[in-house]
Amino acid sequence: MKRTVDFSMFRCPLCDSSMDAASGKSLICTERGHTFDLSRHGYVNFLTKPVKTSYGAELFEARSRLIGECGFFDPLHDAIAELISHPTSGHEAFTILDSGCGEGSHLNALCGFDYAGKAAIGTGIDLSKDGILKASKAFKDQMWAVADVARAPFHDRQFDVVLSIFSPSNYAEFHRLLKNDGMLVKVVPRSDYLIELRQFLYTDSPRRTYSNAAAVERFTANAAHSRPVRLRYVKTLDQQAIHWLLKMTPLAWSAPKDRVSLLKEMKSADITVDVDILIGMK
Repeated sequence: MKRTVDFSMFRCPLCDSSMDAASGKSLICTERGHTFDLSRHGYVNFLTKPVKTSYGAELFEARSRLIGECGFFDPLHDAIAELISHPTSGHEAFTILDSGCGEGSHLNALCGFDYAGKAAIGTGIDLSKDGILKASKAFKDQMWAVADVARAPFHDRQFDVVLSIFSPSNYAEFHRLLKNDGMLVKVVPRSDYLIELRQFLYTDSPRRTYSNAAAVERFTANAAHSRPVRLRYVKTLDQQAIHWLLKMTPLAWSAPKDRVSLLKEMKSADITVDVDILIGMK
């Protein structure tokens, strides 16, 4: 059953006024009549012009299969759910925004948990129309929108949790969108994240190593009462899953083609997931 959307959460990204959804086909702002179409799949496109991204339908299909069929990020979802499972909010609904949600697999997984007796209501935004289209077709219980995190189409203090999983952040907007007792959760890679791919694909390149120090420093400077939680685990992937991983990760896009081809021939591989889950309270 498709989620019944509360359109009162939205505000016009152009003039910040409230939106009217009376027509059932569009959201129209009450001040200046800016109109944003509601697609037949249920998502709203809040962009005023197309945006080119490096993330297309093929990548999102690979990521959804790696997550859904291989459980590649199951331990990450479990860890995040545990960290946010004791909401202090007295509100009846427990609301989660996934900023940079892609095809929605992370948000859908996290909405399957129980949060201190509350069910989660999920909303995802992304610049990629391909990602949001796939999310809206696959996951009917959440609300999806093509939107820019720098100009998020929501009224102030709408969400108990804002997620940013391997995605760019706009901390001013995150702070605006969080309820007064809300929680910001950002996931950033650590040095051993996909280290097997780094070492195999890049024999003599700065990309063999990685540091998240700058990202952690920015988070700490912008999120109150911040703390990191490290998560590290290893997943064994079969050949098909290796192919999905190579389509999903930018690490493979600029790697030498001969090294990518050799990796595709492997029957299986142990792959390390090593991340910091950064927690901040409003």
